[in-house]
Amino acid sequence: MPPLCPWTSAKPLPQKADFWHFEAPGQGFGGHLLRGWDALRNRPKSGRPSKLTGEQLQWLSRVLRKEGPEQYRFPFALWTRAMIRSRIREQLGVRLSEVSVGRILKNLGFTPQRPLHRARQRQPELVDQWQNEAYPALQKRAKAEGAKLFFADESGIRSDYHTGTTWAEKGQTPVVESTGARFSVNMISAISPSGEMRFMAQEGSVTAAVFGTFLKRLAGMTVAKIFLVVDGHPVHRAKKVQRVLAELDHQIELFFLPPYAPDRNPDELVWGHVKGRIGRRTVTTKKELKKQAWSALRSLQKWPSKIRGFFRHPSCQYI
Repeated sequence: MPPLCPWTSAKPLPQKADFWHFEAPGQGFGGHLLRGWDALRNRPKSGRPSKLTGEQLQWLSRVLRKEGPEQYRFPFALWTRAMIRSRIREQLGVRLSEVSVGRILKNLGFTPQRPLHRARQRQPELVDQWQNEAYPALQKRAKAEGAKLFFADESGIRSDYHTGTTWAEKGQTPVVESTGARFSVNMISAISPSGEMRFMAQEGSVTAAVFGTFLKRLAGMTVAKIFLVVDGHPVHRAKKVQRVLAELDHQIELFFLPPYAPDRNPDELVWGHVKGRIGRRTVTTKKELKKQAWSALRSLQKWPSKIRGFFRHPSCQYI
């Protein structure tokens, strides 16, 4: 009779041939049965050691974190494995394959990512001043006067905008039929840290008159004063807009973000959400596109927790 398994007195231990079929000796948790508990100890991993020393790896990490390819006269602004490989060879005299470079980057905690694009004209000192001085003062004043804070922005979407993926056979790019006509719908929205939202969707451009109409609708939703934060677009500073604000007895007061700092406006995140939803649908007419835009905005308006989440985005956590 075969011996009993050590962890039970009910089941017999499989014969040696059966045991090897179940699990090779020394592999997995069952390896200790043939080689003892010492088989479970961690052992040094085999393989070729890294060609870069710890100090060289620190240098590489510092370059990728704090410097850009243009500083080394590369023609592109985004790091590639080939460019990093070239930089390592020039600086350290070490020749690596692109596969090895990719492995090193992974070990250092780097992954390929789609970057955010930022205007060269942006002035960091003005952004810091807005976050650390101007906005805290505005927030304090809004609390003292019982005013509501809103952030507003405009955007448009075209009939040929598409996003998302679908399943298809490998190597066979799927084709989704859509209209060849091009038309667009423009949208305006304003959101608050508490999760409130107001919006408009229209076929034409967002002019000073259209923005003035939006301000009137925004003022009509409450008797409280509204502090509205917008960017420095000429439409927002137009004389026609100033006349509308006067007609409203200055119930709405405009405040302007620093130039070239759209990432400091949480309302920008509304468009990513809305366009992501519309871009997965097929539209054939301008009326249908406007209906889809209105539906996506209305759906978001009923989701205050999602709107509040926009204010927790890393670039908007100062609010």
